[in-house]
Amino acid sequence: MSLAFHVRARRGDFDLDVAFASPARAIGLVGPSGAGKTTLLQGLAGLTPVKTARLTIDDELVVDTEAGLAPPPHRRSVGYVFQEGRLFPHLQVGTNVGFARPYVADPMSVGDALRLVDLEGFERRWPSTLSGGEMRRAAIARALVARPRLLLLDEPFSGLDHARRAALIPHLLRLREEVPMIVVSHDPRDVEALCQDVVVIAAGRRVS
Repeated sequence: MSLAFHVRARRGDFDLDVAFASPARAIGLVGPSGAGKTTLLQGLAGLTPVKTARLTIDDELVVDTEAGLAPPPHRRSVGYVFQEGRLFPHLQVGTNVGFARPYVADPMSVGDALRLVDLEGFERRWPSTLSGGEMRRAAIARALVARPRLLLLDEPFSGLDHARRAALIPHLLRLREEVPMIVVSHDPRDVEALCQDVVVIAAGRRVS
């Protein structure tokens, strides 16, 4: 496994320029609020305009905006999980998880995606009945339906109490063997438990 990325972006007076390469299957992205972590993730996913986005997975160039390789988000082989989960409250879990299937050439089944996050049988549950940890896992399953080659997790532990955080870690540890991931977290305990390599950024620059 190898992963390399470079993102450059400008937002008013804020300038982001971060590059990194690693053989790790789970990379932690840490730094203070406003450092540019979410901008970096969304730039890789194609969810926000950036000056430069370059992503290589296993030596295959997936995105290179400077060379004109800038596929839309659903064609980047990248799954994005937002900090809040963002399940549609009016749709059952199965419909939420399968929402992107019509837009993907070779989608995973909803059942298979739910099995990967240990939520078998949750298809007819409503988001309002899920715990915080279950909601995060359902959001991850929704990203997995597209068979991504990389998962981008933006603060997957945010708002969870200690018990639910501890319960989520084993699911993500198993999942990283299936799909490599970049994980944004403010808590060093989560990063230490899940990630094999760490990028520290501050004020838009990599500091370690």
